Amino acid sequence: MTQHALQGRHEAEITWFQRRQTLQAAAAWVALGGWGAAVAQQRSNVVELVGDVLLNGTRLATGQSVQTGDEIVSGPASRLTFVLGNAAFHVRQNSRLRVERGQSLNNVSGVRLLAGAVGSAFGNGSNRQIVTPTLTVGIRGTGVYTEVMANEANRTYFCNCYGTVDLAARGQQVSSVSSYHQSFWGEAQPRDGRFITPAPALNHTDEELEFLARLIGQRTAWQIAGRTGVKDGRGYMEQRGPEAHPAAMPR
Repeated sequence: MTQHALQGRHEAEITWFQRRQTLQAAAAWVALGGWGAAVAQQRSNVVELVGDVLLNGTRLATGQSVQTGDEIVSGPASRLTFVLGNAAFHVRQNSRLRVERGQSLNNVSGVRLLAGAVGSAFGNGSNRQIVTPTLTVGIRGTGVYTEVMANEANRTYFCNCYGTVDLAARGQQVSSVSSYHQSFWGEAQPRDGRFITPAPALNHTDEELEFLARLIGQRTAWQIAGRTGVKDGRGYMEQRGPEAHPAAMPR
């Protein structure tokens, strides 16, 4: 497994995709035809459910589906992986989020994350956002990891693992084009006058994003390239200086 750094997370939360039952669930999802077949056959879009997860205030049961407009709350030692349209999500323990509705019931316009963490892989699309208490991110076709840091006044950690996104916070904007983990802080309080600042790569792995991308029939940028890059949070395959990070550039 690729190297990773942890901040406020446990190793077991990062290695969830290695469990035999998880791999079997993912293989079954793909073998059965993915999202399109699940809709046609009226099957659940939940790939895996572990522990206690509330869906709109009621415990999520085996066989239920997640729809746009739903609120998800995961308890301690719990997690949820599901697919909606051309987007896949992994919700970590102690998280609270709402899946926002797009033009139809099965069209995701984004995620509003109030607490905890979620990894996401999005197919191509427009007008989608991830919103946290301190950051708004415009999503295109990309893989991302988002975490609200509860012990840091809801400071947001966001990684554009691959693809293109546009970040905004308190009137400041940054565009991100990443081939290998470009990471940001959405600050609760300004740091040197900035509400969007560079961050290291934290709390997620290449393999997690590869897992989610596979669920929607995609590959990550490094899988397509056939090599990984420098996982320093700057977003490039090759080594670059800190000034190359878009949040470090002059406004």
